[in-house]
Amino acid sequence: MKTQKATVKDLLQSGDCNQEVEIRGWVRTKRGNKQVNFIALNDGSTINNIQIVVEMTNFPEEMMKKVTTGAAIYVKGLLVESAGSGQSHEIQAKELVVLGEADPEKYPIQPKKHSLEFLRDVAHLRFRTNIFGAVFRIRHAMAFAIHQYFNDHGFYYLHTPLITASDCEGAGETFRVTTLDPKNPPLDEKGEVDFKQDFFGKATNLTVSGQLEGELGAMALGKIYTFGPTFRAENSNTTRHLSEFWMIEPEMAFYDLEDNMDLAEDFLKYLIRYALEHCMDDLKFLSARLQEEEKNKKAEDRSMELIEKLNFVLTHSFERVSYTEAVEILMNSKQNKNGKFQYPVSGWGVDLQSEHERYLVEKHFKKPVILTGYPKEIKAFYMKQNPDGKTVAAMDVLFPQIGEIIGGSQREENYDKLVNRMKEVGISTESMSYYLDTRRFGSAVHSGFGLGFERLLLFVTGMGNIRDVIPFPRTPKNAEF
Repeated sequence: MKTQKATVKDLLQSGDCNQEVEIRGWVRTKRGNKQVNFIALNDGSTINNIQIVVEMTNFPEEMMKKVTTGAAIYVKGLLVESAGSGQSHEIQAKELVVLGEADPEKYPIQPKKHSLEFLRDVAHLRFRTNIFGAVFRIRHAMAFAIHQYFNDHGFYYLHTPLITASDCEGAGETFRVTTLDPKNPPLDEKGEVDFKQDFFGKATNLTVSGQLEGELGAMALGKIYTFGPTFRAENSNTTRHLSEFWMIEPEMAFYDLEDNMDLAEDFLKYLIRYALEHCMDDLKFLSARLQEEEKNKKAEDRSMELIEKLNFVLTHSFERVSYTEAVEILMNSKQNKNGKFQYPVSGWGVDLQSEHERYLVEKHFKKPVILTGYPKEIKAFYMKQNPDGKTVAAMDVLFPQIGEIIGGSQREENYDKLVNRMKEVGISTESMSYYLDTRRFGSAVHSGFGLGFERLLLFVTGMGNIRDVIPFPRTPKNAEF
């Protein structure tokens, strides 16, 4: 009989029983008595464990004492249909080898409920829990789906620099990159740090966005996308902010704002559909966890059930609303009139907060929303100016329980308008000469948007803290592992 090497997922999905198999994984639990032990084994390939049935008379007692939660083991045995409930197959062990011990007195991930705060402190081991196994399998699936979507739609994957001399958003919240001696940096005649003596000969920082470079690629290749890490030195200790996070940024030549909105809606629905089709076991587990956490809340305070929420996005066309209309709705809402908003909506020109965005989606329209036509003063310099002189051709996609999940715009293709706007906000046209070249030579209508990968994962997994959907979170005062 040929021995089959497989994953736990393969074996649980297999219809072939009474065959000899090999499996390697980590012990989740062990129970039993002197006659027989039952080991729940997981190798990370699925949320489900496979049960190993061990007849104790066939194995040394001293060795079996080493089979503890967290230990890595090898098992060879017969795959059979399980007589127990909740599992389709189990393995009757013929051989068992402890590959790596885990001292139960020291191993922190024991079979009990751990708080998410505790698990962040042992982020190097939290992958071994059910919850984080599910989250990071979904993260992989979403990353794969993103590449697949763009490849299938004729986009080219462009690698934009992580080290740059520009600040795309103009916020100044960047991480400096330098090789100069921090204790004794060279100074120029004005007494300021002389970055001409630095490694790159100028001041550089970690990128906050690949958009500007992405536009350069789009104006030659037609449709490109970037997907990589971005960095913000923003001192925000919230459940929605990270100092290092991943961004997906498509840029498309000859796309206007309507084309941009159509793409964003189709893209998001594709990703959610992919999750429902390929990650259902993990989604069901995360949904059950979320419902258990919220069972003591009032009905009106509970989140929408996870799988229902994902289907909610799929089954609704996104409502397209102007910023001006949205402000009127918010100002006239009971929430605003009764002082229920933390940030009252006082009039046109306010920068909408997450609570306002969620009200529009969850209470008013009861569907995802795309807001357009924002005041130019609260948006970035590169957005196309509308004929009214007050607003720009921006678009923000708003989702339930998240608020803004995508931000984008038609880009300003007119050279004179772009230069004037840069001067208004104090951006050097000389240092951005390369960017302006795409408006000097063969300029055309073009658009793009940015999707924060971790924001997407918060929505798809139902997790409440962005630090729990990235393997090793980077936040103020925290750069562990």
